[in-house]
Amino acid sequence: MGFKSSQLNVEVASLSPRQRAMLELHLRKNLTASTQIEVQRRSRASNCFPLSLIQQRLWFIDQLYGGNAADNLSIGVRLTGRLDEAALEKSLNEIVRRHESLRTTFALINDQPVQVINQFQRLKLPVVDLSELPERSRETQATDLSKTLACRPFDLNIGPLLRSCALRLSEQVQIILLTIHHIVSDGWSMGVLAREITSLYEAFSNGHAPALPELPIQYADYAIWQQEWLQGKVLEEQLVYWKQRLSGTLPVMELPTDRPRPKIQTYHGALRSFHLSSDLASALKGLGAEQGATLFMTLLAAFKVLLRFYTKQDDVIVGTDISNRNRVEFECLIGFFVNQLALRTDMSGDPTFRSLLERVRNTCIEAYNYQDVPFDKLVEVLKPRRDPSRNPIFQVVFILHSQNVPSLPPSAQFARESLAPTMIGVEIDTQTAPFDLTLHMVDQADRLSGIFKYNTDLFDADRITRMSEHFKTIVSCVAESPDLTITELEDRLLEAEKQRQNNREAALKESRLQKFEKIRMKAGRQIEKGKTFNG
Repeated sequence: MGFKSSQLNVEVASLSPRQRAMLELHLRKNLTASTQIEVQRRSRASNCFPLSLIQQRLWFIDQLYGGNAADNLSIGVRLTGRLDEAALEKSLNEIVRRHESLRTTFALINDQPVQVINQFQRLKLPVVDLSELPERSRETQATDLSKTLACRPFDLNIGPLLRSCALRLSEQVQIILLTIHHIVSDGWSMGVLAREITSLYEAFSNGHAPALPELPIQYADYAIWQQEWLQGKVLEEQLVYWKQRLSGTLPVMELPTDRPRPKIQTYHGALRSFHLSSDLASALKGLGAEQGATLFMTLLAAFKVLLRFYTKQDDVIVGTDISNRNRVEFECLIGFFVNQLALRTDMSGDPTFRSLLERVRNTCIEAYNYQDVPFDKLVEVLKPRRDPSRNPIFQVVFILHSQNVPSLPPSAQFARESLAPTMIGVEIDTQTAPFDLTLHMVDQADRLSGIFKYNTDLFDADRITRMSEHFKTIVSCVAESPDLTITELEDRLLEAEKQRQNNREAALKESRLQKFEKIRMKAGRQIEKGKTFNG
């Protein structure tokens, strides 16, 4: 039994904003699936395959700036409990056997870059024993080694493009480090990797055969499928949207910097983390639900208020990552699928936050409909004015790491009690920043965590610290009063900044008084002893 269009319009009109958003996403997913051709496993008579459209950019960048660790993806896992190193090594090798992407290198054949799928060769898990060092030195060494391994460049021609290492801090504490080049992986893939390690380790450490099913397709099959599907009318329809959305003079975000911008873009970076309370996280999710918006849209709208406060620009473009895994066949693959979307918002007219959220929501839903065009294809078509000191189209990025995306669990245990190390994610600062500024938000169910990744050639740590405090002020204000206008929110930020300055001056004054009092007391003691005071 079907609906006529008039019936559907009546039904949609009766839905809540949240239900309408869910329906739109459902219709978009069905429309996308209906226009795509079947993904098939291709012959392996040859081990050479074309690059996917999004791999081409990273390959080209590597040819220009080889040895750049900005495209390394790293995870660290602290294991507490006895570790079966042989079972872990066996688990890693089984994953490399399963996923052709982890056995892939890249070559230039007939002036065309190709993926070369190599035969499986067993990898050795290096183990660095730090247990003989003093406890404090162990942690310092572990941090230094983590950064060193994460920042070591890969050679795309030789491989392997996966590195692993175990740091043994004691018999009961180990840190496992994994680094993969972005051209064969992405954030979703790192979650797949962590999940499979957990499953395989449990099996091998108990002497069982692994239960993971064989993969019906591999990343090379996706690369061929993508090039066959995303062309002609399909590609042109998507490009028409982006040409309209990004028409006219594209704004260049002019964030205030602490130093002049280098003539050539650099990738030196650092991190600044912060947290939002569980009550605030719940309030933000509730606000989004009222407006038919996701948490991503709500936080992005707040982030754009922050950028508007710093730049005074009403035309704001922020980039974001989208998983680009809109078919079930892709969900269990390790590979480079993620695409970047340019989300442009008109913030003019001093809207309330509630109105701004609606603008951001509409922009996001539209962009999701046309998410398949690789970002570099978009740059090629739009031909924006190129500036070697900046990324094209956008220089600031916002990403929400949500629980519905496969990721390393904050705490997971293996089954066998005697082999039950608890896994906890370890943050690794690679000291790189591919953009001027990126805000990563992590939805941890009971609270939200944030990490600003910033270019240290542009910004000092103090500025980013203030920026994180301003962002916390914004989300607190909109959660409580979503009908505040942008101007009113900026006034709240100015009030908070004035209070911060007053507190700082009061603290400095108090510090001077305390110092003066120490000097006065010292002088008094010396005078009592009949000595000459020399302050």
